[in-house]
Amino acid sequence: MNTSTTNIDKMESAGNAVGAGSQTLMRGLDLIEAVSHEVLTLSELAVKLDLTKSTTHRLLSALVDRGYLAFTPRSGYRLGPKLLLLGTLAQAQADLVQVARPYLEELAASTEDTVHLGVFDGDFALYLDKVPGRRRITISSRVGDRQPLSSTGLGKALMIDSPPAYWQERFDADQAAGAPKANAKVWRERMQGYATCGRAFDLEENEDQIRCVAAPIRDAAGKIVGAISVSSAAQYMSDDRMTTLTDEVRGTAGAISRELGFEPPTD
Repeated sequence: MNTSTTNIDKMESAGNAVGAGSQTLMRGLDLIEAVSHEVLTLSELAVKLDLTKSTTHRLLSALVDRGYLAFTPRSGYRLGPKLLLLGTLAQAQADLVQVARPYLEELAASTEDTVHLGVFDGDFALYLDKVPGRRRITISSRVGDRQPLSSTGLGKALMIDSPPAYWQERFDADQAAGAPKANAKVWRERMQGYATCGRAFDLEENEDQIRCVAAPIRDAAGKIVGAISVSSAAQYMSDDRMTTLTDEVRGTAGAISRELGFEPPTD
């Protein structure tokens, strides 16, 4: 009896619990981890992971197609360019969280409201950090959430430098995907104002009775690499208070940006 095949059969039976998709994912991750230490051939990987050659080849081909692995004839498989890119992005995100955290805590303490840190994740805003405020309110956001760009303060702050055509594209896509309904003309006019002021508002557009003030974070080249926001219940976020918070939120975002090497242009 083929031992490798027997082991696969056992894993397939266990798949009733974890699912075939999860099983395939775990095998793919095992292959990536195996070649992270040394370049290995198809036969070596099949033996190392106790898989048949056909299964190993199928998984390796998929990983090479996606750029997670690379293949060199007469040598074997090694880590691919996609992992280099993801490693760089992961490092950048980790650095941003580390740099921003003390400023987020200070802002949360001074405003008594919840503070978020987010970045672009494709065409969404990804929440990287959250510091709860002191007020007894519940804000449903969580670290790791991906939220629409057009209806969140963070998302709009991230888009401030983007061309109006991109604003419209995201607005239309988010509306089609089920974002809270909004008037396109009013939304565009507000975005133009946000871009001029260097900050953005969420006027209960993403979560009922929750408002926020957000501002972008820039790197040494002046590119927007993240954004922060101060969020609270609408009862604590009158129009006047949101206007008052603008300078503090922009100032905090500016301080984080300077930590990242950004130097604001001088008049």
